[in-house]
Amino acid sequence: MGIARKNQSIQDWITQQWVILFGQRIDNKNYQWLLGPFGGTKGIGIKFVKQLAKDESLVINSQRKNQGLLESILNLGLPENELKRLSPNVIDFYENTANYDLLLKAKWNPFFKFFGTLIKSVFSKRIEQLNVPIENLEDASRLTNEIIKLVDTKTNEVKRTIWLRTFKSTGQVVYSGVYGTCSLPNKQICIKAIFPLPNGNATVILTPSVGKNGELILDSSGQRIGDSGFYFLLRDSKGQLWSKFIKSFKDKLVVKSINDRITATQTMTLWNLKVLEFEYEIKKTTHNNGYKT
Repeated sequence: MGIARKNQSIQDWITQQWVILFGQRIDNKNYQWLLGPFGGTKGIGIKFVKQLAKDESLVINSQRKNQGLLESILNLGLPENELKRLSPNVIDFYENTANYDLLLKAKWNPFFKFFGTLIKSVFSKRIEQLNVPIENLEDASRLTNEIIKLVDTKTNEVKRTIWLRTFKSTGQVVYSGVYGTCSLPNKQICIKAIFPLPNGNATVILTPSVGKNGELILDSSGQRIGDSGFYFLLRDSKGQLWSKFIKSFKDKLVVKSINDRITATQTMTLWNLKVLEFEYEIKKTTHNNGYKT
């Protein structure tokens, strides 16, 4: 059995050992679709971006305008009939994400609010990641919205795309994630969002589809490892890789445009019970966020 790395906080060690005990050992060769960057032990946030660029010999490109989560919507591999139905406004948001302002509302299931409070107090503030609001946000809170590209200088190819969102009022990091696509073992192309954690990450893999009204639906409702869904990954004290697939946790995001107004609803469920719902209002702006090195 593997042992989690020493020289880190006891909270992180316990959660990593839980992944080892109840998860499975994986290898680089057969799980390329799942692998992604791991975080350090001294916080994630902004410093992770610089460390990742250094580790992978990439440069932070802050000069690109109209930066998006996707270089092209075609990267999702949607069937032609669905692609034709997809809202042009939704396409523009994904291809030019940094050109938009985000406003966030949150609504908790009161039965799960305690767990949110626990996660925030034990992990979120310390590691500068996943600072999900605990109080219901009836009035929309404004978020920063930065798309950071890490580029190979030899080929000028974008190797990593980071989406950094913080509360404008406090500067707290809500999400700092590495976004891209992956091809599952069944060849299904999905969006992959990687949230670095100490010596590991939390990865959400979402299957894309298009609804009848042109909305983009991203769903993590897989049943087993190899499907879309929520995964914990880590590297133990011997450098071995471990993963735990959390079948009971689902994440569904619906991005739609009605009368040129773009909104997104993100619903997280546990054991088929709604835990938390985010509502985003997405407004196009004339300015472009930049990342200063």
